[in-house]
Amino acid sequence: MKITLVRHGQTDFNYENKIQGLTNNYLNDEGRRQCKKLRTELLDKHFDVCYMSPLLRTVETAIILIGERVETVTDKRLIERDMGTLEGKSRELYDVNKYWDYDLNLGDNEVEKVQDIFARCEDFLNYLYERHPGQDILIVSHGAPIRALHHILRGTNHSSNLLDFDIKNCYCEEIEVKDR
Repeated sequence: MKITLVRHGQTDFNYENKIQGLTNNYLNDEGRRQCKKLRTELLDKHFDVCYMSPLLRTVETAIILIGERVETVTDKRLIERDMGTLEGKSRELYDVNKYWDYDLNLGDNEVEKVQDIFARCEDFLNYLYERHPGQDILIVSHGAPIRALHHILRGTNHSSNLLDFDIKNCYCEEIEVKDR
């Protein structure tokens, strides 16, 4: 099984450095350009199915990337982290180290706990293993689920530094996974 993880293209919130969780934004022009560039890199890749978050920015990204050449399925387990009362505010208010400490597992300001993100992503992967053994899967999602999926698929110790790589807009990573 091969899983390709993609983060959506840029939105105005990304550009303005605002916290974007469940706000349902479209891509901006730069985000569409990013997706079109990535599309050319993925043209020769085979995918059996594409799973995506139901938020507009991921749906729009998936449509630009693969059009109608592959079945697309929305799955709410791939939705972005609920940022609670921080939603729409400056990213300077978001202490990324605090909220990505797996052992601390904070949920103040009504921010979704990191262990909850990992749990829903683990549940989603178990569903994929059962439903799509041996298939090539494209997943279009958001920064938090992509980070969690990366660490689960790579078998990272969750108590380690979960922020050890950057997930820019249109981040793309392919991971070969042994069938379970």
